[in-house]
Amino acid sequence: MGEHHVAEQLDPEARRRFMRQLLNDISALTGLIESGKIETGIRRVGAELEMFLVDKARRPAPLAMEVLQEANDPRLTTELARFNLEANAPPQVFGGDCLSVLERELSEVVQKVRHAAEKHNAEVVLTGILPTLQLSDLSLDNMAPIPRYFALNEAMRRLRHGGQFRVNIKGLDELDVVHDNVMLESCNTSFQIHFQTGPEEFATLYNTAQAVTAPVLAAAVNSPTLLGQRLWHETRVALFQQSIDNRSSSQLMRGARPRVTFGEKWVDESVIEIFKEDVARFHVVLATEEDQVEAPDAILPQLYALRLHNGTIYRWNRACYGITDGIPHLRVENRVLPAGPTILDQVANAAFFYGLMAAMHDEYGHIDQKLDFDDAKANFFAAARHGLQAQFTWVHGRTYTAGALILNHLLPLAREGLTKQNVLPQDIERYLTVIEDRVKSGRTGAQWMHVSLAGMAGRGTRDKRLRTLTGAMIARQRQGDPVHTWELATIDEQDDWRDSFQTVGQIMTDDLFTIGPDDLIDLAASVMDWEGIRYLPVEDENGVLVGLLTQADVLRMVGQGMAKGENNIAVKDVMQTEFPTALPDCPTMEALEILRRPDVGCLPVVNADRHLLGILTVADFLDVAASLMQTELSREL
Repeated sequence: MGEHHVAEQLDPEARRRFMRQLLNDISALTGLIESGKIETGIRRVGAELEMFLVDKARRPAPLAMEVLQEANDPRLTTELARFNLEANAPPQVFGGDCLSVLERELSEVVQKVRHAAEKHNAEVVLTGILPTLQLSDLSLDNMAPIPRYFALNEAMRRLRHGGQFRVNIKGLDELDVVHDNVMLESCNTSFQIHFQTGPEEFATLYNTAQAVTAPVLAAAVNSPTLLGQRLWHETRVALFQQSIDNRSSSQLMRGARPRVTFGEKWVDESVIEIFKEDVARFHVVLATEEDQVEAPDAILPQLYALRLHNGTIYRWNRACYGITDGIPHLRVENRVLPAGPTILDQVANAAFFYGLMAAMHDEYGHIDQKLDFDDAKANFFAAARHGLQAQFTWVHGRTYTAGALILNHLLPLAREGLTKQNVLPQDIERYLTVIEDRVKSGRTGAQWMHVSLAGMAGRGTRDKRLRTLTGAMIARQRQGDPVHTWELATIDEQDDWRDSFQTVGQIMTDDLFTIGPDDLIDLAASVMDWEGIRYLPVEDENGVLVGLLTQADVLRMVGQGMAKGENNIAVKDVMQTEFPTALPDCPTMEALEILRRPDVGCLPVVNADRHLLGILTVADFLDVAASLMQTELSREL
């Protein structure tokens, strides 16, 4: 959204003034295009890389401002959360060594961030969604201290009619959460790539970007988990749309567009079509505090209002206006690709996209006449859900798996496009070979994570598995080899054990059996017998912990009921209602002290609203002790 000064709330008159600025800006841009003042005849490429900061326990580290100050690099800037940073690579003329220069730029700036983070006992992770993120990390305390972020949060809360943000995503697992601020968006980190184009070819190249986004994404997926659940191969796509969706129920019923969108049709002639549609369809959510009115015939209009409004509408391929060295230009900003797994992987993804952008028109002519837009859109969501296993409908209605389309048709085409742009042959070979080998092996970043987690199933807690996965990712990223060559993460490569058992949330059991307060006590007894458990939490229909049953309580009451001839005893008549609980960030030693009390056999773990998250028992501590002994013995051997 740039560095605009924005207001959290505007009176109706100020909002109308901003709307007038928007209309003036569209007129000014139209005039620039018609008078030939937009740069043409040259293509440039560039990129933005977002990244996570994590602490030694592989949890989000809210140190962005400290790391920014330490690194002192103008290429770095803030992102929405204090545990995110963004690096901007300067644009390069498309051709020659532009790809290897991009790789060097990104490697250099990420290394700077690593060095700065290390001084604060933190590390950098390149991934679309950090596996160890928890809902408690997404508080406003962790929002970067930038006024426009807080203004965006307040604006989106007002539009959400009560300020509730709900996300429901189904994959291998299912995630259904409700949150009270816009920080769900901060779970996403991307590798955004730019492609500058002249106004006369904008429609053709924008449509090309829309068509090729699906196969490029299918090869690049790297975001399979969110809040501990295994979801889409590129979960960012679903999360981003839902996390800032402000449509009312009536708008949903009539099919109103979300602010995060792939679009609904091809562009016919001009970039102006996109900007006009976005102004017409989407209400203003942010506006400048001061008037920055520019005459439609200004020599070099900045288009402050249009750029600010454009920054609140999240097309997966966004049309952008900018000024470089005093010359205005247009570019397509592809926002689909995730960060990671390595810088080499990312530049390979960019090379694939750029090559297709350069070659598609020569191969297919006007793509909007060969590929139905609905098919392009369906391909995009299929790629996000299934990665290389997605089924695509391509030109002339032909169907392919994503992998077959890439290997047999699109990679050769991308090579032609890069060659046509005079990109260095050795760079073409380096980056497109990475894509080819990745697709042949089927080992995307998402697939590496899925298979690694499957291999660790049943070993350690979910927290340990996710932190092990993150630690393995960091180690392999530092080596720099592309993801298709990575060894799978294993539970045995966990770092310092001290980081594994610091809080209750790290060692609790979260695969729980629960019972309802109105259920039969006989059912509770049966569940305990069938599953071999001694403690059964009691939840109400909203998931709130209202009681606790122990094996001794159940056996005693069943025995008493049988003696009296009673056979319809309810759980609520037996359950304990007074018992200790813990929050997930409760220190482990504090929890152990509670469990050492003779009247306490288990410790339910809840959030601030008393929703059940897990349970901790003495048996969990025995598992911890066994793990530590095994670790120490293996070191001695």
